[in-house]
Amino acid sequence: MPKQRTHSASKKRFTRSKSGKLFHVMSNYWHKNVKKSPKAKRHARNAKEVTGGLKKMITRMIGPKKR
Repeated sequence: MPKQRTHSASKKRFTRSKSGKLFHVMSNYWHKNVKKSPKAKRHARNAKEVTGGLKKMITRMIGPKKR
């Protein structure tokens, strides 16, 4: 049986912390920045944690945490 391949697009879009949490960068950060408030732009710079069923699906795509 061949090995399961990782999903390349997901690999580029999601990162995993040392503790195993999944993070993604908020979309549309550079899009239409003139009308966004400074607070919205500041919050969009930080990575957001992925939780719930989506975390399980993405973990299956990019592979489990390395030990």
